[in-house]
Amino acid sequence: MTGLLDGKIALVTGGGNGIGRETSLAFAREGARVAVADYEAGAAAETVSLINAAGGQAISLSGDVTAAAQVQAMLDATIAAYGRLDCAFNNAGIAPYQVDSFGQLTHEWSEASFDRMIEVNLKSVWLCMKHELPLLRQAGGGAIVNTASIAGLVGLKTSGAYVAAKHAVIGLTKTAAMEYAEDAIRVNAVCPGFIATRMTARTREQRGDAIIERTPMHRFGEPREIAEMVVWLCSSRASFVTGAAYQVDGGWTAT
Repeated sequence: MTGLLDGKIALVTGGGNGIGRETSLAFAREGARVAVADYEAGAAAETVSLINAAGGQAISLSGDVTAAAQVQAMLDATIAAYGRLDCAFNNAGIAPYQVDSFGQLTHEWSEASFDRMIEVNLKSVWLCMKHELPLLRQAGGGAIVNTASIAGLVGLKTSGAYVAAKHAVIGLTKTAAMEYAEDAIRVNAVCPGFIATRMTARTREQRGDAIIERTPMHRFGEPREIAEMVVWLCSSRASFVTGAAYQVDGGWTAT
């Protein structure tokens, strides 16, 4: 039995841990060769080691997804290793606590924190697509999945800039889907709910019980559950799906 992504070449940003790592592993399990990129070079290398140990094929890349030259270098390295690009998962991102804004109301955010959030969670997605889309055109088509969030669908208190960036990612995703449909390029977004990752550790510690109570499935999600959605969106089984934003949130946004 062949995998859903047999013979495909996939790039994952933020692939060193959490959702990015699980998606990199899932891509490889489904037959793709994977370029794993992460700001933390050691984390990317560890993901690659896990893939190779399981019989897959992967390379590790490091760089800053907010810097155009470094994004270009990631894509150049992917092409040098594999010859083309078929799928991209633009997943790298940060949470409010990483810009010293955890628990802050909109007027309490500093300008520097706001700018950094937009740079990492929005500009990086645009920069990655800017360099990926020409390569997908050259390949005759392909698929991009951008990591948005349930915060791209609803408001969340004390997460102003994060919510703004994730709403914008969905808008950018829909626009690119319209622009490149005739090139056989599909562009979608995945909207994770509260997932058990390093990024959500502080939130789970402080508000975990309340979140679980609010979530119809009464638990946090697992990174692998996001990975499965990303794999499907990149596969031919989602051949008529573009411009969509899929929430994987245990029913959180349904309440």
